[in-house]
Amino acid sequence: MSMGRYAASTDPEAGRDGDGAVLLRSPSGATARVSLHGGQVVSWKNDRGDELLFTSSKAIMKPPKAMRGGIPICFPQFGNCGTLERHGFARNRMWALDEEHPGLSRSDSGSRSLVDLILKPSEEDQKSWPHSFEFRLRISLTKDGDLSLVSRIRNVNGKPFSFSFAYHTYLSVSDISEVRIEGLETLDYLDNLSQRERHTEQGDAITFESEVVDRVYVSSPNVIAVLDHEKKRTFVIRKDGLPDTVVWNPWEKKAKTMADFGDEEYKQTLCVDAAAAERPITLRPGEEWTGRLELSAVPSTNCSDHLDQPGIM
Repeated sequence: MSMGRYAASTDPEAGRDGDGAVLLRSPSGATARVSLHGGQVVSWKNDRGDELLFTSSKAIMKPPKAMRGGIPICFPQFGNCGTLERHGFARNRMWALDEEHPGLSRSDSGSRSLVDLILKPSEEDQKSWPHSFEFRLRISLTKDGDLSLVSRIRNVNGKPFSFSFAYHTYLSVSDISEVRIEGLETLDYLDNLSQRERHTEQGDAITFESEVVDRVYVSSPNVIAVLDHEKKRTFVIRKDGLPDTVVWNPWEKKAKTMADFGDEEYKQTLCVDAAAAERPITLRPGEEWTGRLELSAVPSTNCSDHLDQPGIM
């Protein structure tokens, strides 16, 4: 069954391009491109061909460097809060197609285009993080073109381990000054610019005007909206198993210090990450954790209908 057809494929090779990536396509014409390097969604386009995820024009596209853009997977460490490389090693490893995908329902096989990936630690990984795990990742497009990521991490070790996690989602926006986030007002957040000091959000909505933003909103709701006034588009973010939301934009000064990010590109992107960042997740031997993300891009006039829908998937 071809990945180009709208169903769960048992032949992912049919949907792979010359770069070894997998292309998912919905019947409406929406697409998603998934790189085996990092298990990373590197493109998500709607049925009109509009790119919904940001990728820097200066992004380094070759391993072992993680690509600046799309949706990198941050595991087993988010940020610099630990002894590993920033955001962990999962985004810098080659993932394999998962032919088994046990434990995932196939009841949606007629309504989604999907691919299943798997990551297991290498000997080198276990030198820096001495734990055994199986990380299964399902990436799918719904019939309406919504993008879904489901991560399942199982402890196959003889001892417990803890990790932090994030879907580091680079949304494409018209201009950062025209964007606001709804759903995080009145929440506590940790400010990564001031040694994770705890503050309470005071605004009715989060807007971006003149400075770097790098915050972890803790115990955040499972539905959040990112409104782009100029494009009249709203991203609706649904999450499950991920208690926190990370909001990041480098602004001008920080952007100029990043070799793989254009000086003015901070205007074109906003990172809103479904995450488990404040408190690590701990798995005992044999236990499994699941974290889900679903992204929708809808006309702003229709966004209230989507925000009223409880749960995801």
